[in-house]
Amino acid sequence: MGITAVTCVKNEGPFLLEWIAFNRVIGVTDFLFYSNDCTDATDLLLDRLAAHGLCAHLPNPATNRNYQMQALKAARRHPLVRQADWVWIADVDEFLNIHVGDHTIPALVAACGNPKAISITFQFMANGGLETFADAPVISQFLRSHNPDIWCAETAIEVKSLVRRDFPLEYYGAHRPFHDEAKERPRWTDGAGRPVPPPFRKRLNKRRIRAFPARGARAFATLNHYALRSLDSYLVKNDRGDVNREHRAFDDTYWRERNDGAYFDDSILRYLPALEAEMDRLMALDGVAVLHAEAVRLHREKRDALLAQDSYREMRDQLRPASPYAASEAALREEIGLQPGETL
Repeated sequence: MGITAVTCVKNEGPFLLEWIAFNRVIGVTDFLFYSNDCTDATDLLLDRLAAHGLCAHLPNPATNRNYQMQALKAARRHPLVRQADWVWIADVDEFLNIHVGDHTIPALVAACGNPKAISITFQFMANGGLETFADAPVISQFLRSHNPDIWCAETAIEVKSLVRRDFPLEYYGAHRPFHDEAKERPRWTDGAGRPVPPPFRKRLNKRRIRAFPARGARAFATLNHYALRSLDSYLVKNDRGDVNREHRAFDDTYWRERNDGAYFDDSILRYLPALEAEMDRLMALDGVAVLHAEAVRLHREKRDALLAQDSYREMRDQLRPASPYAASEAALREEIGLQPGETL
């Protein structure tokens, strides 16, 4: 089964090898990266990996700030996408945790009955009080999350999607494929093999992503989203912006919404031995370890430069004691009389 992962990156150098290795472990066969404005050796490391045949790396084709959507439009024409049996569009802080069979994408596809698309629900992994960036697998460092069925007092959470070659595609979105539902309704499931909700299919439904109840949706797979990582890395991320909107600020609200550590979930650690072995294999390739080390050095150097600024020290000091609940969830907890430590 040919599975192509497509992603956009900007200054993700320290985290690239883990993400590539992890996805190779779960069955991804090809990688298509688009990068823009990198200053931490991300682009150099991707070029080296491309020279070893591990990925394709292209400059982001965006002519405006909509980096991700323009890259996805271009990706549709790339041979690695056109020839793939399945396309997986995800970010470098997102890891597909598969609970069935041999814990690979082919096992997930089989469990879902080989539909034309599978949308897997997010689970935001909390920071867990980890301040210092460590050059170690992210999946081993962050093992707590919100209630899997409730996020920020909502019972529906975002998804990312696997798309089969014969899906009647109009275009790829960052979270799901789009098609003309009036012409064809392809079989499309959640991460438990159930049909996706009808409101989610509708392109004109502005809240379509939130029209996807999380309860029961993770029987076969979960999408672990490490949006925060360490406090060090979060500060660097805030300075970077993201691949979708230039200079977007990740403020206290973003942190609080994703830093609810009420639940412990270490199920993804089943991949750790295979992940570490694959990372070692990648590191042994000529030039790769040197460029990874350079990316780590530059990441720490950026953190130090940011903390030399009053505004970033203030941000760090604000986030350290920040409530682990989003404002909406904090209000709900107060309304129903939940004490600290009690879960919804």
